Amino acid sequence: MTIHRGLLAIATFLFLGTTAAFAAEKNARTAYAGVIVTDAATGRVLFEDNADVSNPPASMAKLMTFAVLHDKLAGGTLTLQTPVRITVEDSKMGGTQVFLDPRETFSVEELIYAMMIQSANDAAHALARVGGGSVDAFVDLMNAKARELGMTHTTFRTPHGLPPPSRRIADGDLTTPRDFAVLCRHLVTNTDVLKYTAVRERDFGPARKAGPQHMRNHNNLLGKVAGVDGLKTGYTVGAGYCLSATAQRNGRRVIAVIMGSFGPNGQIDKGRTRDLKAIYLIERGFAALPPVVAAAKPAPSGASLPDPAKTTEMATVKTDKSAAPAPEQSSTSQDTGLTFHVIPPQKKP
Repeated sequence: MTIHRGLLAIATFLFLGTTAAFAAEKNARTAYAGVIVTDAATGRVLFEDNADVSNPPASMAKLMTFAVLHDKLAGGTLTLQTPVRITVEDSKMGGTQVFLDPRETFSVEELIYAMMIQSANDAAHALARVGGGSVDAFVDLMNAKARELGMTHTTFRTPHGLPPPSRRIADGDLTTPRDFAVLCRHLVTNTDVLKYTAVRERDFGPARKAGPQHMRNHNNLLGKVAGVDGLKTGYTVGAGYCLSATAQRNGRRVIAVIMGSFGPNGQIDKGRTRDLKAIYLIERGFAALPPVVAAAKPAPSGASLPDPAKTTEMATVKTDKSAAPAPEQSSTSQDTGLTFHVIPPQKKP
């Protein structure tokens, strides 16, 4: 009887342990619709989970708006100083905005800052209208750029990512984490997008009669996670919380894309779950990068050279173990043994 009870206790323990592990895995998977992490230098996938799921990008669509604008600037069709006269249509976009007025005129560059920092829908609409001659023509250019980059599962219908009037997901912008990682790599390697996405705070419209509007970047990882300097957040009810993040450390860069994230049980948690998962993905990406081979040191005069078959000198990129992780990171899976490279907040004087 004692042996029987002991075996029963062990079986119960194993069952509960397996159930807990399954529940933890299920919670991790439901924290997002799909994710991918890539090496910016090569495009190599470092980690992926459901990376081909179709999902609205929400305001991350503005990254493709920037890509098309960059082509226009490079071709000389536009300059950063080109004046943009605001229209009534621009001012009626709604959602996140810088409250453009039809009586106002701003430069292309100032509107780009508004689009990338404040995620201003009105600024994106104005830039698309001027950049393409019409918003519809600009969206055609966005889709042409997607095809050029090989984003085969992507369709843009807006320059800003707002949901369609029908509120049907199928009628709006759609992409996948894998496709969006391709766009992000193009931007960080071929454009100056980081000039805008790395800015944490900036004033818009300093000459406005009512005074400037203070903009604060929606990317909560800036200034908190080492090396993060982009790229773009997004959120709508249909899209969930989305983030295209990139970080550079020791000359190496990773890109992490997370889409369709919500809090536990589908909660609207202001992107907290998304941000924690993005931190984990960035650390996992750096840990998955191949080691860097250090340059061989010249041998002293007259010294015999070591046998290369017996000696290999390598330097491995590591996360900073001296930086203490934020308390809330305990909710992120630690099964890989990674140490988060989080910049501790400065103490107030």
